[in-house]
Amino acid sequence: MRIDQIAAGMTAEFSKTVTEADVVMFAGVTGDFNPAHLDAVAAEKGPFGGRIAHGMLSASFISTVLAMRLPGPGTIYLSQSLKFLRPVRIGDTVTARVEVLEMMAAKRRVRLATWVENQTGEKVVDGEALVMVPGQDRQ
Repeated sequence: MRIDQIAAGMTAEFSKTVTEADVVMFAGVTGDFNPAHLDAVAAEKGPFGGRIAHGMLSASFISTVLAMRLPGPGTIYLSQSLKFLRPVRIGDTVTARVEVLEMMAAKRRVRLATWVENQTGEKVVDGEALVMVPGQDRQ
């Protein structure tokens, strides 16, 4: 999507149920083998009383929305702020959402509110992103 096709208030989302395989593969890709994510016995003794998904796994679904939905293919991430508000557990269904806050057309930049909610509508991640939108020569 080009900058001239984007307007403040536009929204997009992506939903996914977090699986055991997602957590294990994310650990393998990132090297984050924290027992809070992978060791049920150790995680039971932790602050959440059981295993939780990586916070960055949940946050990465924001990237999915930006890259595939709004603004879409060709979008380049420039910055992202994140606050992790609640744990996500294996089996939770999360929905990453973005909303266009501001366009800076001259530099093809878009500022967006970003957040992730669980299946009960509670925010688990909150933040803001700045992205660069493809030029006129790319769709």
